[in-house]
Amino acid sequence: MSTWEVRSECTPRCAAHAAPRVPFTETARRCAAFAHAAGRALRDGERMAEPARLRAHARAVLASIGVRLVVEAARDGVGLAVPHGAGAAVPHGADATPASQARPGTLVVANHISWLDIPALLAVEPVTLLAKREVGEWPLVGTLARRAGTRFIDRASPRRLPAAVADLADLLRSGRSVAAFPQATTWCSVAHGAFRRATFQAALDAGAPVRPVTIAYEQLGMPSTVAGFLGDEEFLSSVRRVVGARGLTVRVTVHPPLLPHPGAHDRRTLAALARAAVSRTVREPVRHAPGACRVGAAPAPGQALGTYL
Repeated sequence: MSTWEVRSECTPRCAAHAAPRVPFTETARRCAAFAHAAGRALRDGERMAEPARLRAHARAVLASIGVRLVVEAARDGVGLAVPHGAGAAVPHGADATPASQARPGTLVVANHISWLDIPALLAVEPVTLLAKREVGEWPLVGTLARRAGTRFIDRASPRRLPAAVADLADLLRSGRSVAAFPQATTWCSVAHGAFRRATFQAALDAGAPVRPVTIAYEQLGMPSTVAGFLGDEEFLSSVRRVVGARGLTVRVTVHPPLLPHPGAHDRRTLAALARAAVSRTVREPVRHAPGACRVGAAPAPGQALGTYL
């Protein structure tokens, strides 16, 4: 087992419907629509990474499988990137940000439940995603990830961690906003899973604001785990469950930004502040499979689809 491997108490049994499934005919229609939406994105080729196209494709994927997107925006805007003029962080090792220096991008950090988290974020605002190198080699998913402009990192060895953090800091300094899932694997609900701290060091080094985002799922207004992509579940198994879900909504809550300042913040503090913001005012779903998600159970390797350090 790699020292970087994150283990989770959540298993595929955590994922369950909170409402009756849609009829088979609707499931079949959604499967066809999903394939069509993915095909259209692939046919766009390299143009898929253009922000307007990427956002449109992400929204089309969600709509094709009957997933409603609800965005609860922070007071500073309706997107993920922190607008200019909303305050500035100070890069690590600097006393102030020179007026001539380009404004850094925003580090967007979110909890991680499902593969649906990715199109949900991109449907709000296209940002650069981080993913482990192996994701780029997966059929279909890897092709879509590469064409969406995903940046791949090598997580095979802990020795690569400083380089990965430096690469992320460089991306932020260039003005690119980057999304990461600091939990490093998926969990069945917002309350589970700590935030790893390395991601936040990159924000400190770049003087980049941090935007906490909560991603939660509901069915007919009730919290639901049906979208969870957990444990050793196969991707197609999760897709089949999602396309059969009735009244599924993904709720993306964009929280006010954190503006890190060396001396006032370190990566541990930033991770704790971001985790607290993400967890705030979230209703927890009922576990429909007794014993499926047991606190204190022996953790197992989690999903690695997500974008994280």
